[in-house]
Amino acid sequence: MSQRSLISLACLVLSSAMTQADDWTQWRGPNHNNVVAAGQGTSTEWSESKNILWKVDVPGRGHASPVITGNTIVLCTADDQKQTQSVIAFDRKSGKQLWIMPISQGGFPPAHPKNTHASATAATDGRLVFAVFSHHEKVEAVCLDLNGKIMWRKDVGGFRPNQYEYGYAASPTIYKDKLIVSGDCDTVAWVKALKLTDGSVAWQQEREKMLNWSSPIVANIAGREQLLLSGTYRIASYDPETGKSLWETKCLTMATCGTCIWEGDLIFASGGYPDPETVAVKADGSGVAWKNNVKCYEQSMVVYKGYLYALTDSGVAYCWNAKTGKEMWKQRMSGPVSASPLIVGDTIFATNEAGTTWVYKANPQKYEQIAENQLGTSAFASIVAADGQLFIRAATGDGIGRKETLYCVGSK
Repeated sequence: MSQRSLISLACLVLSSAMTQADDWTQWRGPNHNNVVAAGQGTSTEWSESKNILWKVDVPGRGHASPVITGNTIVLCTADDQKQTQSVIAFDRKSGKQLWIMPISQGGFPPAHPKNTHASATAATDGRLVFAVFSHHEKVEAVCLDLNGKIMWRKDVGGFRPNQYEYGYAASPTIYKDKLIVSGDCDTVAWVKALKLTDGSVAWQQEREKMLNWSSPIVANIAGREQLLLSGTYRIASYDPETGKSLWETKCLTMATCGTCIWEGDLIFASGGYPDPETVAVKADGSGVAWKNNVKCYEQSMVVYKGYLYALTDSGVAYCWNAKTGKEMWKQRMSGPVSASPLIVGDTIFATNEAGTTWVYKANPQKYEQIAENQLGTSAFASIVAADGQLFIRAATGDGIGRKETLYCVGSK
């Protein structure tokens, strides 16, 4: 092995050691499924004046969730007026802004009014931070150190939807020494792995050209690690090490925004355009286990101890038997919904676009509500949890008067 390879390997080992067990390192969290063990003191009730440890203004607008490593919180954000996209860092203990690094200016594509130009959540290996943005008809990946210094930046691939100009949304995922990024649209479609060290392409795969906004995720299931991606009328599995296609199961609809989840020998996903469908497929690619016509289009679902939980676009909570698809219960709440539910211990936190969060037990026998909370008047980013604290990105107001805030919720 060359000296350069040994240095790269040493850096990767060091970065893995620096990522703490209670960090929230990427979209869907440390376990890639939005399920974490209960943290001591995790609050189930909050308001603007209750159980708020700190709050801080977030410049710009974005739907990206926070990522947390050590004492640093990182967010992606965009200023629509100046057409700038930036990565911003806050102190985890106090909420104080540590730095903000502009990444790009100009070239904003058309986007759906509910989307933003900073909807993809960043990722961290504990030493570096990785973010992706779409501008100038392409997707760019950037690597920064924890002081905000840009280490490298690379154009990953083209991205210019034709039929529906709704913008970009897919979050990257880290696998070993690679950053995996996807871009699905009707003019170009791809999934690629970049080397964490310098952003060079480790592998790439073309995909069928269709509109889709799902994020890639790596699961250890069916006896191996699989890179999963839903949408384009299928669930597809790739070898995350090489990019080789492992299998694909025809199912779902064309466009999905949520991320695949899994348990046992089943993988679950949902979509909403042009037709609604929630589906369970066998993790070896051998077929569909069950399906229904429930629509979880924007958000992902969660699975816990044999049961699948979802809050649909229209604000209806469901619980299904994960193996059979049998409906255990459903509960009308209020929609619309874009954020994905989170499970901490055996407690579900589910938020709608108006900033209302319902807290209820992951109980397959009945809907068991614990609390109903309100922050701001708008919420699209998913709540994240770390070390007994919740981190919530919410907003108040509309248009140029819109103001975003990052809250740290916990017991004082």
